[in-house]
Amino acid sequence: MKNLSKKDLLLVSLMLFSLFFGAGNLIFPPFLGQSAGNKTWVAMAGFLITAVGFPILGVVAVAKSNGLYNLAKKVNPIFALIFTTLIYLSIGPGLGIPRAGSLPFEMAVAPYLPQGMSRTLALFLFTLVFFAVAYWLSLSPSKLVDRMGKVLTPTLLFLIAIIFISSLFSPLGSYGNTAPEYVANPFLKGFLEGYLTMDTIAALNFGIVISLTIKSRGIKDENSVISSSIKAGLMAGLLLIVIYSMLAHLGATSGNLYGSTSNGAETLTNVMSHIFGAPGLVLLAVVFTLACLTTSVGLITSCSQYFGSLTSRISYKNWVRILVLSSMSLANMGLNKILSISVPILNGIYPIAIMLIVLGILNKYFKDNSTIYKLTILFTGVVSFLDALSQLGLNIDFLNKLLYKLPLYSQGLCWLVPALIGLLLGVILCLFREKLSPSKLKSTLN
Repeated sequence: MKNLSKKDLLLVSLMLFSLFFGAGNLIFPPFLGQSAGNKTWVAMAGFLITAVGFPILGVVAVAKSNGLYNLAKKVNPIFALIFTTLIYLSIGPGLGIPRAGSLPFEMAVAPYLPQGMSRTLALFLFTLVFFAVAYWLSLSPSKLVDRMGKVLTPTLLFLIAIIFISSLFSPLGSYGNTAPEYVANPFLKGFLEGYLTMDTIAALNFGIVISLTIKSRGIKDENSVISSSIKAGLMAGLLLIVIYSMLAHLGATSGNLYGSTSNGAETLTNVMSHIFGAPGLVLLAVVFTLACLTTSVGLITSCSQYFGSLTSRISYKNWVRILVLSSMSLANMGLNKILSISVPILNGIYPIAIMLIVLGILNKYFKDNSTIYKLTILFTGVVSFLDALSQLGLNIDFLNKLLYKLPLYSQGLCWLVPALIGLLLGVILCLFREKLSPSKLKSTLN
């Protein structure tokens, strides 16, 4: 049984890190640190559970099931097709890829455009180059390990390391005061901030990319593929924890010097200006662009592989072309127009994704039991779907009142208790059926 070499394992781990680490991951931790102030590390403990823990578990769950569709099929084949397609559309061309293409422009290019230059033209030229590079990288998924693991990711990590080390020689100050929203329960607030990174959904996409990448290195045995995926996930998770901690520290030390900011990009801009002056903004632009590029490539690759598996009429390369062109078009149309629809949809999907991952990880105890999967996802899905409708503005008084009465509604976790109830009912029902099965009943009578 052939195992992945240490060198290849490191490269796959770096590739997985780069797939997760987009612009949102770059700006959330410093904003959390700036807002949480003295309670930064309590908040970070919650943040790391949802921003690192669940995504890595997602990679493992998908690897064990040999794909998201196979994991979701344990609920129902029709559900698997609808949910998997919705996941790929939402995190891919519907939101994730266009956002990754437009964010570096908005944060690192638009503020410094020459006077009189058309913003529309500048955005088009930027996204044209950005998606052209993403297209080239995505055409050969088997080469992603070499291109991302050996070049892009080390460059990104090197730049972040320079920023953190430089901050030690040019400290911003002590940790600032805690913002009101972090005072009462900083752990739960941090938990929800990590939830909003949407990396758990991305993990369901990236899991199959990692499995295919490992197989392309000559690993054919399924147990070896799963084992290597778990090791790569753990190494990538450890690296994410280190980077997030650095960024949170930078944000926390900026609180007393600059006060509160409206978002993490502004926090990072203040930090970079303090440490490097004007050149720091150029460095920040490079970091932003690299982070978004690696995530875009991962999303384009995983979505193209999935849609290619649905029909043989359109090849993988043609799907790459379709996704690149559609994502570039959305990025140029203005992302704010689709955020109001896409974000509530993602929030409706996210709880289902979390519970699917939990069930997948614990599957050796549930043994593919359809009843447990169905009841857990049913209870989770109904509540998260109604909550998504409410966020979209489709208010139904009767249903809204029911949602308001659910535990943890005000904390944004109204789906959690119903999910656990569904899981518990599924287990109880299975145990009850097992006791009343014909074989058990016959042995009892004898």
